Parts: sequence; C-alpha cells; structure tokens
Amino acid sequence: MALSPAVGTPARPVDGTRRGPAVTNRIPGGDPVLAARFAVPATPETFVRRQRLVERLGEGLRTSLLLVSGPAGAGKTLLVADWAATARLPGTAVWLTVEREDNAPGVFWAYVLEAARHHGVALPDDIGSPARAHEVDHSLLARLAAQLSLREEPVVLVLDEFEHVSSPEVASGLHFLLGHAGPGLRLVLISRTEPLLPIHRYRASGAVTEVRAADLAFRPDEAAVLLRRHGLGLSAESSRALTERTGGWAAGLRLSALAAQGAADPEAFLAEFEAGRSTVADFLLAEVLDTQPAETQDLLLRTSVLDQIHPDLADTLTGRRGGARILADLSRANAFVEPVGHDWYRCHPLFAGILRVHLAARNPGLDRDLHRTAARWLAGAGRLTEALSHAAAGGDWEFAAVQLVDHLAIGLLFAGRDAERLDDLFAGMTADARGPAPELVRAARDLARHHAQSGLDHLRRAEQLLAECGAEDEPAARLTLAQLRVLAGRLLGSADLARAAAEQAGQWEERVPPQLLEEHPELTALRLNDLGSVLLWEGGLDAAGAALAGAVRTADGPTTAGPRHEALARLALVDLLDGRPARSEARLRKAAAEAERAGLPPASRTGVGPLVLAALAVDRDDLPAARAAVDRAAGPAVAGHDPAVAAGLAIVRARVLLADGHPRAALDALPRPDDVAAAAAAGPPPPWVREAVAVTASAAHLADGDPAAALEALERGGVDGPECAVAAARAHLAAGDGRSALRALDAVPDHGGHGPAVTVRLLLARSQAAAALGDDAGAQRLIARALTVARPEQLLRPFRDAGPWLRRLLRARPALVASHGWLPADLLPGSPGTAADGAAAAPEQPVEPLSDRELDVLERAAQLLSTDEIAAELFLSVNTVKTHLKSINRKLSVSGRSRAVRRARELHLI
Repeated sequence: MALSPAVGTPARPVDGTRRGPAVTNRIPGGDPVLAARFAVPATPETFVRRQRLVERLGEGLRTSLLLVSGPAGAGKTLLVADWAATARLPGTAVWLTVEREDNAPGVFWAYVLEAARHHGVALPDDIGSPARAHEVDHSLLARLAAQLSLREEPVVLVLDEFEHVSSPEVASGLHFLLGHAGPGLRLVLISRTEPLLPIHRYRASGAVTEVRAADLAFRPDEAAVLLRRHGLGLSAESSRALTERTGGWAAGLRLSALAAQGAADPEAFLAEFEAGRSTVADFLLAEVLDTQPAETQDLLLRTSVLDQIHPDLADTLTGRRGGARILADLSRANAFVEPVGHDWYRCHPLFAGILRVHLAARNPGLDRDLHRTAARWLAGAGRLTEALSHAAAGGDWEFAAVQLVDHLAIGLLFAGRDAERLDDLFAGMTADARGPAPELVRAARDLARHHAQSGLDHLRRAEQLLAECGAEDEPAARLTLAQLRVLAGRLLGSADLARAAAEQAGQWEERVPPQLLEEHPELTALRLNDLGSVLLWEGGLDAAGAALAGAVRTADGPTTAGPRHEALARLALVDLLDGRPARSEARLRKAAAEAERAGLPPASRTGVGPLVLAALAVDRDDLPAARAAVDRAAGPAVAGHDPAVAAGLAIVRARVLLADGHPRAALDALPRPDDVAAAAAAGPPPPWVREAVAVTASAAHLADGDPAAALEALERGGVDGPECAVAAARAHLAAGDGRSALRALDAVPDHGGHGPAVTVRLLLARSQAAAALGDDAGAQRLIARALTVARPEQLLRPFRDAGPWLRRLLRARPALVASHGWLPADLLPGSPGTAADGAAAAPEQPVEPLSDRELDVLERAAQLLSTDEIAAELFLSVNTVKTHLKSINRKLSVSGRSRAVRRARELHLI
C-alpha cells in the first residue's frame, strides 16, 4: 500500500513561489534571504474549513494582535494559511515563517522587511535595513512604525512558528512596533508556546484576540466532516467517541482516519484504537514500519526515544552511517517524519509512541541504553537540557549531575523557565548516585526549598568527596560549592558565611572558562542578590546596596530576570530605609517592569516589592493602598522564608493600626525580637528592624498618653538612630520637657546625609521644640523647610503625625501652606475640606464625573506606574495620558497624582 501524503504537508505555496534557495537579498552577516520562507502554505484536499474559527480570525483583525496558539499538530498553520489565502482582508497579508536564527534581532528585522517587500508592501528606501546580525538600530523600528502608521489600510503581518523566538530584544521590538504603528499594523502570531510579548497587558486593554488549543480542537460534527473527507462515513456516536479519545487533536484525527482507510470495518477499527497496543498500532507497524528496509526500521525504533532526531545522533544510536539519507527519504515519502529545520527531524508523536512500545517489546532494556547514549551525544553537541532529560530517562544520574555542575548550570534550578522542570527531573535521582556532583545537586534542591541545614550537610559531603577523589582543583565544582554556600548563608541569616563563600566564588570564577560564565549570567546575579539580601538583614545598607546593584548590572536575559527583579526590589527597600521614598519608588517601578517584561508569575516575585509599596503608602497617608499592599505581600512563602519581609510587614501593619487610632493593637502587632531572630534562623534582628520597632512602639505609647512608656520603648530598642532621636524628642515634648527634646535632637549628627523622609521628621521635631520654648519664628522657619523637603516626595504622614500643635500653628500662620495644596485637607486653613473646628470634613464629590478612560488612567497611577508606563498599558500617547491626568486633577479639585489617588479612594472611585 502506498503511503498517503503526511497530514498538513503543503504541496506547494499558494502564491506560486517555488520552495528552495531562491535568493532575493542578503541578511546581516552575508547569508542569503530565502524567499521560500515568505510562502503561504497550501492546504490539502482533506482540509476542513471551520467557519467558527474563520469568523474568530476575522474578529481578531479588530484588535492589534491576533494570537493563534496550540500544540504541534493542532492545525494552527493551515487554519491561518487558508484564511489568509481566501478571506477578504482589510489590507496586505505578509507571511513569514520564523526560524531559530531569527533570535538575532538584525536577522529577524531584515527578514520582516524582506517579507513585506516580497508581498508588495511599498517601503521607502530611507527605512534602511539592519547592518549587524545581533543588534538593530531602534531608529529603524521607529521609521518603520511611522511609515506603517501613515497607511490607509493595515499590513497584516503573519509570523508562523513564533515559538522559535526566545530573544527578549526581538519581542521588545515587536511590542514597540505594534504600540506605535497604530491601525497601520495587525500582527498575527502562530506559536506553540506563549510568546515573550506582554500578553497580559494586551488582554487588560482588549488589544488581543486569542485562538487557543481549546478553540482549535475539533468538535464532533467537525470531526465527522474530516472523516468523510478521508472516505469514512462513521456514525455520529463513533465520530464523537474518536473525537473524545483524541481530544479533538487535528493530527490525531487525521492519522486515525488514514489508518482506518484500509480497514474492512473502519468504525470497529477506530473503536479499538489504543496507541501502541491496538489494531491502529498493528496497522501502522505493518503498513509503515514493516514496509521499510531493515536499517530504516532499526533507525525508527532506536530514534523513537528522541523528541527530535539529528542524522549524526541517529548514526550514533544505530552504530551505522546513512542516517541523513534515511531521514530525508522518510520525509520525502511523508512517512510520519518531518523536517524541523537545520538538519533536525521529528517523528510524529503518535507514531513515535507506538514505536517505543514496539521497541520495548522487541528489545527489553534497550531504551535505557539508548537514552544514555543520546545523553552523551547531546551533551557533546551543547544541548544540555535535552541531555539531562535523556540521562534521567536512562537512570544515569551521576552523568546528569556532572553535566549540570560542569556546565555551571546549577543556577538553572533557581532561575529561568526551566527551573521547575529541572527540579522535577532531579527529584527522581536515586540514592545510589554518588559523587560530588550528585551531592551538589541534592544541596541545591534542598536550598531551593529553604532547607538550609540539610543543604549544608550535602555541601559538606560534596567537599569531602572532592578531596577524596583528588578533585580539589576542579573549578566548576568548587565554584558551584561556593555559590550554594552563599545561598545557605542567606537562608541562615549568616552574613559571615555568605561573605566568605562569595569571596571564594569570585576566586574560582577566575579559573573557569570565561565562555561558561557568559553562558550562565544567572550565577553572578543569584550570588550577588543572595549576598546583598543577607547583608541587608545584617544591617549594612551600603554594602547591601553595592551587592544588589551588582546583581542588577548582570546581563539581561530569561535566567537573570528573577534575581534582577528581586535585587531591584531590595534596593528599593534600602532606599526606603535611607529615607529616600522617591528613589525607592523609582526602583520599585523598575522591579515591577522587570518582572512583567520577563513574564514572571506572581509566585516567583519577591514580597519585598509590596512591602516597600505598603511603607510608601503609609508615608503618603494612603492607608487603603497600604493595606492592599500588605495583603499582597503576606503569602505564607514570604512570611516563612524572608525575615526582612516578615518583620517589615509586621511593622507596617502596626503603623497602619496606629494611623487608624488603635495604639494598643499596634503594639500587639509589632514583631518581638525573639520571633524575628527565630525567623532569621540565626542572629538578632538588624538595627533597622530594631529601630523601626522601637520608634513605632514609642509612637503607640505616646498616642496612648504615656510619654514615659514611649521613652522606655526606645531604651529597650538599644539603637541610636535619627528616627529614635525624633521619637525621643516627641516623648519629652509630650512630657513638657522642651530642653530634653532639643538635647535628643542635637545628638543627631547634622552632616546633611539624611534622606528626605528623615530630614522632614527631624525638622518637624525641632520646630515643635522651638514652639514649645517660645521661638515661634524659628518654629515657622523649620516648618517651611520641612514643607519644601517633603513636597517632591509627597510625604504626608509626618505632618499628620506631628499632632495638634502643628494644626494650631498653621491656622495661626496660613501663609506657610499657601503654596502647599498637596497637604491633607485638615492641615490647610480655610480649605473646603476643613470643618469649622479644624477636623476633616467629608470629601466633596467631583465637580464633574470621571470618564471610563480617566478611571483607567487613575487606577494605573494608583499602581505607581509612570506616565510612559500608563501610556504603554493603555496604548495611548504620553501627551494623552498627561491630558487625562490634568482633567482628573481638575475634576477632583486636587493637585498632583498622589492627592488625586487619595481623593479617588476617599470617594470610592477606585
């Protein structure tokens, strides 16, 4: 029986372009541009056009992005190809099949430009073309976007096999082009995987239409049509059963139909279908495998253990030459083998599964040896991830662990998209796997689960084994050992252990091949982030900031996104502790942008960001935002494994309770020193935690009318920072002792190095002391300075916490706040928001209702997004966002973003 054409394989492009090395130009680097990549694939005669999906695709052109995503064999390409060839599109369709080489940005954009010209899109010469393979001039994309935005009808750019794009630079360029080309571009992505584009943003703004695997799956009535196209007239019940059994998978249905064509009773034949152990399997083995020459059969059986087949790897598994010829022949004969590019092939999963069952029956235990052989070949070819999978399947755990360590890839267990998969893979490592590398992998897995002591035990055994086998100068293993000890030091709260290990890691780095370090920037990012985290817990803010900044400077990439995100968030905490809220907020925005750009799931994001956001919200007197941020940061993983976050959250909760007028509850919410030390697993809490606890406790006692207890709380804290001096001064003033208050403040060094938040509190405390001692003029000067420093930072809470004396002074001297409308309404004499007795009146309603778009802008402003980020989120121009913000301020009768957000929350608008 002659083999039927492979399902979905186009006979020729519908536009008549001949496949082959047709050269139209050259890409950066000199390689020719192959016009075959611009051809729209043809559909076979058995293709079923499903109107519901055609309509869905048509609706997709109303949005800027159309994403067709599903597994291999789901029918994605043929669906879009048929639609592009037959539908009445609003503009010119441009087709480009993406390959892995297109991850070089210059190559990708060169192909996009060539594809556009090939399909008749007129582009002026001054747009230019990339000059280098691995980079593209941003101005080129700007010129292209500008040209597209001028078109009366859009260009419909179809990028097939977009799963090959793993370059953040390429994805970022597409995101830029899509955001600035306006209605002149409609982008259609066909991909097996989630693209790197920020799809969540497109979803939030309604700018994406998605066709997913569930949409692509055949329904029973559609499957019946497909089966009839293959000459099978099955009953409705049989069609439904086959559809359920295959999950509506297009390729599965078609292969089943092909298999049933030769059966005397196709309906009974399909009813017995079971991959590997069914009449379908017998048919495929008899009509496909058994019709092949013996060496071809052997190659198919042995390579069935592979996801993808390279001719050289096939030769290694068979022990013969000729794999390239056999694979090419199978592909040309459509015998369930298809090329996937660059000399690699793929056996259809259904057929491969049947072959594996047959291999196990014919040669028991051979699959284990084949996996081991494949692992070594793939490792030598630089395909580490695949090599590890095959080594695990072959039970060759020592080889797998050695490869992970020798390639300096231990960081992949902590960072990157493969972290969870690799962790699951090594979860199967057996106890009889011995040697330094398996112990290092066991240590890494324990440390990733925050099991510090057991992780250290494995590290000690690894070090002992390195010494016993005479491998003390093995740089990759020694570097991995030091790397993991830094993390152990962080988990134990031991800065000394982390510092020493980091120093050792730096020394061993000098002895490993530089190329390996370049391939794994996550090692440096993880190490510096871990070191900075434990130094922050120790209390050395300068040293912590230096280490964390080093982590942020590491090479940008999918494996460094996690540690860079966390390092940025911790730098925001350092800035906050240093009294610099604006700089802290800027770092926080960068941390959020890093996480969003990399698509980090919420579970992979640090709780430090919400903690800092909550503290900033308290300082800016936005208590609803503070509560919401605390709730986001208070997950069990955060509270259990990050003492800095756990202690910080407790302090912020106490501050919120205090601001709400519940001093007793605030005292109960504060962390106790013993609890904090236990959370850190080693050592006492750092000075910044002890100071924050002491200051908050002192303020709570003072609010409860007990100045003596307030001073006692500061003495128990055992710290002597500027915030403590302010708290002590306030307690002395409450007790009527202005002289002692001044002495406490005079003890603070006046070197000008304090951050704005600290400076404002010092100035207000000095002003209160001056007023208490009768120096009204000095008090007013100090208040004026405090207002000037606080205004850029929008620091509201220090003025509200200052107490009644400040309100009385401001009512007596209204000129002091004449230009400070950003202050709370109850501090502005004569303000519409102030009642006759000086208490805050209920907020007035907006002078005019806010539009839906203004509410969208306001919600994002509440999330601390910049004007540029709001514009990108909502696909608006920056000027339009600024116009909306001005309108919001006018309608809410406020000035400034923070005040607008606060007023909106008071009015329950957001």
